[in-house]
Amino acid sequence: MGNNGAGVAERDAQRVFSALDSFRIEVPSWGFANTGTRFGKFVQGGAATTIEEKFSDAAQVNALTGASPTVALHVLWDLPNGKADVAAIQALEKKYGMRSGSINPNLFQSAEYKYGSIANPSAEIRGIALKHLLDSAEIGRELGSKDLSLWIADGSNYPGTQSIRKRIGWMEEVLGAVHAALGEDQRMLIEYKPFEPAFYHTDIADWGMALELVRRCGPKAKVLVDTGHHPPSTNIEQIVTWLLHVKELGGFHFNDRKYADDDLTLGSIDPYQVFRIFHEILSAGERDRADVAFMIDQSHNLKGKVEAMVQTVVTAQELYAKAALIDQARLAELQQECRLVEAEECFRDTFWHDVRPVVREWRVARGLPGEPLKALAESGYVEKITRERANRNARSVSSYV
Repeated sequence: MGNNGAGVAERDAQRVFSALDSFRIEVPSWGFANTGTRFGKFVQGGAATTIEEKFSDAAQVNALTGASPTVALHVLWDLPNGKADVAAIQALEKKYGMRSGSINPNLFQSAEYKYGSIANPSAEIRGIALKHLLDSAEIGRELGSKDLSLWIADGSNYPGTQSIRKRIGWMEEVLGAVHAALGEDQRMLIEYKPFEPAFYHTDIADWGMALELVRRCGPKAKVLVDTGHHPPSTNIEQIVTWLLHVKELGGFHFNDRKYADDDLTLGSIDPYQVFRIFHEILSAGERDRADVAFMIDQSHNLKGKVEAMVQTVVTAQELYAKAALIDQARLAELQQECRLVEAEECFRDTFWHDVRPVVREWRVARGLPGEPLKALAESGYVEKITRERANRNARSVSSYV
């Protein structure tokens, strides 16, 4: 019995080590800055105020977790001069040992997008949006970034005020042009959201709309799933499974929510959901899941910026490790025989298994701190950046970004 127990523990450790060695989750530059809601923001003394500070914070997270070597960039916030800022970003990559991740255009903040961007009734404004998207794609090519991540905030607030049918056609036209301009190793990820900032209709409101646009664009387009962008009680893992099945899942923006798109830290409300999503991904064939990108997209309005990001990455690692421990062969057998209670217990037992000790072993074996949050606290990094940035943050205006 003892030897068998030791054998199981060794097998589990091997599974966890293998899973974590390949697990990567991208951190967003904006997660280190002062952000908030449409009502305003609470300024933090240690928040990043420049793109270099964002790279510094991201590098700290990667050094502590070993899972986040790329940082997602926002074109308007991180490259305000567009393509002219590429050289500066490349210098920061070299200085901090980080790589640029997904490139995120901004089609929701400028005044001309009041009635939409790529679905705006004005051909002139749609042209402005298209140029921004093409510039963003070129930035991605120059930085060697694979993914152009598109969130289209377009929609309307009142029935009868816009032609939903015409707006579909306008979106197809613009997205098709962007797809045609992508480099050989680039792809575009199309996100969806049921509401906000539009409250009557959103032009890309669910995964079906996103999927159809992806198919009409071509093979370099895929669907991006934001875990906060669903109506209550939506079975997100079923959506993930369908997208895997039809080979159109491009990646995730991970966060958590209680009511609507709350942008809470991953797993803070429903870690079981994240576990279920990871299970479906790991259940797919290795080829089917190879190009699925994991990215964080959340707003740390109250939690410390760097601490919250480390906490999120650690949580993602632990939940991914749990999913990797599911006895897939045994579960498949129980499912096939419709042994419901036993199948569910096989699933639940793995979720409740405490993987933290073996994850700590993996970290130490890979030269990482056994307890990243404790190591961050002991390093003095947060105190240091708070001293250095406090005066700049004190002058920050009370707006979203």
